[in-house]
Amino acid sequence: MAKMILIKPIITEKAEGLSENLNQYSFVVDKKSSKIEIKDAVQKMYDVKVASVNTAIMPAKAKNRNTRSGLIRGRVSSYKKAVVTLAEGHEIDFFGDI
Repeated sequence: MAKMILIKPIITEKAEGLSENLNQYSFVVDKKSSKIEIKDAVQKMYDVKVASVNTAIMPAKAKNRNTRSGLIRGRVSSYKKAVVTLAEGHEIDFFGDI
């Protein structure tokens, strides 16, 4: 069940800054999941204590790309993002032994 709610972690410069400074981690989650379900999934999957969960639905965007044969138009689907704040002393290590 936890794998169906949490789709993937968001690993960007901004998300890394949040995790280093504020102990907050970002995930792409299922659009129908609630904050309580997200909290339970993170606690079960990573064995940490979650203090709070903030969610936002990111809108779809139109993208254009220039190629040799001309302009290709496409779009990026919308998704739900969850920013999870962990309790003091807990952390998630996405990279393991790299």
